[in-house]
Amino acid sequence: MPAYTIDDFARMIDHTNLKTDASAADMRKLCDEAKQYHFKMVAINQVQSQICAAQLAGTDIDTGAAISFPLGQTSIASKVFDTEDAIKNGANEIDYVVNQTEVKNGNWDYVQDEMTQLVAACHAHQVPCKVIFENCYLTTAETKQLAEIAKVVRPDFIKTSTGFGTGGATVADVTLMKSVVGDTVKVKAAGGIRNSDDFLAMIKAGADRIGCSAGIKIIDALKARMTVDHVTQIDIDRPYPKVDQ
Repeated sequence: MPAYTIDDFARMIDHTNLKTDASAADMRKLCDEAKQYHFKMVAINQVQSQICAAQLAGTDIDTGAAISFPLGQTSIASKVFDTEDAIKNGANEIDYVVNQTEVKNGNWDYVQDEMTQLVAACHAHQVPCKVIFENCYLTTAETKQLAEIAKVVRPDFIKTSTGFGTGGATVADVTLMKSVVGDTVKVKAAGGIRNSDDFLAMIKAGADRIGCSAGIKIIDALKARMTVDHVTQIDIDRPYPKVDQ
């Protein structure tokens, strides 16, 4: 595996504030932090798309809107409308939550149709689409089947979690998802990733993007590791002792 610079790591982070009481000031702070650390994206609720897109105008940092978040329990038509509305208001990445009811019903045709329509709505505007599985509620077989569908439909990413469920990202889930999709779809790990040890473990398992609200803490910890080791890159294949919590 390659060695990563601090900026390489920062560009894997979706800097997140999905709190229901997030204010405009909170969004400005989130965007300022993203610019300071050069994160890849700010992950925000759909309604915050316009303010964040304006704050990030002229940068290479994306505005990522969460659709049907966090439950995924809205119709396909509603998800498509919200996706197009978010893009109209400046979002240039979309993370949507699958319909768990239809997953549990084993209605895979519905799930594939939903994914197909959401991916098409995004790609019509050259916007990346991420599909949130919420693995904490799924069996291994269900996670695998969702990944198999994604391998056919080709969203840009499949994502472990919303961070609002009963559990977040696990190395086992990332490994499973990556084993199914291979190089055809990327994997985003999100939920409960709060330190650099977990961050590195998710990347080593196959995650290409990390969604978290602890990005600043993680990057600062990685900088500290590099300072101690007198290096400018981290080889994630090298065994590192756990250093932060």
